[in-house]
Amino acid sequence: MIQATLHQLKVFETTARLGSFTKAAEELEITQPTVSSQVKQLTKAVGLPLFEQIGKQLYLTDAGKELLRTCQEVFSQLENFEMKIADMKGLKEGRLRLSVITTATYFMPRILGAFCQLYPNIDISLQVTNHEQMQQRMMNNQDDLYILSQPPEDMDLKSQPFIENPLVVVARKDHPLANRQQIPLEELQAYPFIMRESGSGTRRAVQNLFKQHNIQVSVRLELGSNEAIKQAILGGLGISVLSKHTLTGACHEDLTILDVQHFPIIRHWYITYLSGKQLSVIAQTFLDFLLDKAQLVQV
Repeated sequence: MIQATLHQLKVFETTARLGSFTKAAEELEITQPTVSSQVKQLTKAVGLPLFEQIGKQLYLTDAGKELLRTCQEVFSQLENFEMKIADMKGLKEGRLRLSVITTATYFMPRILGAFCQLYPNIDISLQVTNHEQMQQRMMNNQDDLYILSQPPEDMDLKSQPFIENPLVVVARKDHPLANRQQIPLEELQAYPFIMRESGSGTRRAVQNLFKQHNIQVSVRLELGSNEAIKQAILGGLGISVLSKHTLTGACHEDLTILDVQHFPIIRHWYITYLSGKQLSVIAQTFLDFLLDKAQLVQV
């Protein structure tokens, strides 16, 4: 392995991550034969097969999986070294990898905009996903930091709350329940309900509350985005529970928050990372910035 080059390791890591020699060649802007040649030389240095091909599908062997983990650690350490050197020079430059829950996109641009104005040489990779997919990204250690409303309890994480995330009942302004006060929770059973998709943290919170109070609503639609839910509400298809952070934009003028007992459901937004992970200079800088500037996203 001492004969392996960083270039060979990068070619291997890209191939393993994309599961394709062709896609790796495209991303690295080299030819496919070059990719194959580099992987072949690295395989010879390791002394065991790194891939096995079944049909058109490429799979990592056990040796390949171990090498991929090693490559990720090596590249992460090298990248962090570059960031530390830049920091020693009085600069803040490098890459920040963030993964955020869909609803966080209603306020993250404000945070990221202020951060990038302060640190213009930092590149940001932003992944938007739901809770289930984010948990998979955590397991694969794909990002520096994660922003979500409910950190998984079965993972070893470090999490810090930074703002409240109130969940409210939303309806069209001409809804029969609009303008009423202290609406009993059971009255929601008389109206069609729009629910977030399975895997959504908002859905789990709503279902837990309804279960506690033996409430069974009639679910007319399940939708995977807050914007789609708002449009469905405006179309008269039902009521729903949304984060108060989502109630921005022109369509909000035609929506109203219902004053329902046991609402809002008070949750929090958390910034989270793997407990065993050594944060890069850039990730720590963003973490400190977010905790300091949380007022930018208060509702």
